[in-house]
Amino acid sequence: MLYEMRVYYCVPGRLAALNKRFSEVTMKMWEKHGIRPVGFFTDYIGDNNHKLTYFLAWESLEERQTKWNAFQADPDWVKARSASEADGPIVSHSANSILAPTAYSPLK
Repeated sequence: MLYEMRVYYCVPGRLAALNKRFSEVTMKMWEKHGIRPVGFFTDYIGDNNHKLTYFLAWESLEERQTKWNAFQADPDWVKARSASEADGPIVSHSANSILAPTAYSPLK
C-alpha cells in the first residue's frame, strides 16, 4: 500500500470554499472513480492556517495514475471545479508526496 500526502495552500480567506468543495463535490467524484481518502486535516497549531492536508491510499503507482487521471479529466469535475472558483482562485499552490510505510508502521 502506498499513501499520497497532498497539501493545498489556500488563498487567504478561501479555506472554507475548499472545504465546501471537498464535502459537496470532490468526495462524490472520488467515490465515482474509486479513490480512497484516508483523512483530512487543517492546522490546529502550525505555520499556516490556510492549508488543507489530506492522505489517499493506493495499491500501486499504476492505480494512482489511472484513477487520478480519470478523475482530473472527468467533465463533471472540470465543471464543478470551475464553478467553485467563480469568486476567484481557492488554492495558491500545492505539494504532494507518495509515501511507503516502514516495516514498523502501524498503518500498512
